[in-house]
Amino acid sequence: MTINCKGTLVDLSTPKVMGILNLTPDSFYDGGTYTSEADIVNQVEKMLVEGATFIDIGAYSSRPDADDISIEEEEKRILPVVALLLKKFPEILLSIDTFRSSIAKKCIKAGAAMINDISAGNLDTNMISTVGELKVPYIMMHMKGTPKTMKSLDQYDDLILEVNSYFAKRITEARKKGIDDIIIDPGFGFAKNTNQNFKLLKHLDLLKIHNLPILVGLSRKSMIYKTLNILPSVALNGTSSLNTIALLNGASILRVHDVKEAIECITLVNRIKESELN
Repeated sequence: MTINCKGTLVDLSTPKVMGILNLTPDSFYDGGTYTSEADIVNQVEKMLVEGATFIDIGAYSSRPDADDISIEEEEKRILPVVALLLKKFPEILLSIDTFRSSIAKKCIKAGAAMINDISAGNLDTNMISTVGELKVPYIMMHMKGTPKTMKSLDQYDDLILEVNSYFAKRITEARKKGIDDIIIDPGFGFAKNTNQNFKLLKHLDLLKIHNLPILVGLSRKSMIYKTLNILPSVALNGTSSLNTIALLNGASILRVHDVKEAIECITLVNRIKESELN
């Protein structure tokens, strides 16, 4: 199972890590942390050295109740960072976390490698056709509503069935528009309560019916720190525990704040799988 990133085939049969770089002032864990060029370069270098295959850059906070920002503000935050990182790390594979097609297009033209869309094209009707024209991998996430409204939209008759139905429709649309490389993200915390998040993780393997790579983003999320009654800043152990379960249940990419620990999870799970072959 491979995806084509700027002419490089990335093999996802062995899980990979996507390091998170938030350029927003209000993200739930690291908002406002990376404000200078030196801070940004140092953090990205750290993640790359620790083993990240992809770096995911987001300039629009998608946490619950996050403030909306204009396209102009998102562009002002993200384009200079894309240029900075490509100058410093020419071979870097940048993922652009945006639901806006104009931002996606400008970032890919600037040298980014893929698009990570929390709405799977539902918040910008031009997104899927734009990604199809750009011929880059597309991460589509399951979400209902918007970051502002999603907390009130966690009603499901059958969670797994509805998530799979959603992906079936969005994948069909993406294929029609010429998108070859698709990655699905079940969207932990997006229009799902804590119990639903854990149910989705437990049955993650049921999303494999689409025969596509699965990206899991659990890093330091509220399902961890609220369950353990701790702060996000000390939720790394819980994150590693759930990342391990995600890997055992079929995750191909872990999207994380802490790359080294995610790589360790992958290494240990791979040893479990190798032991079954001997």
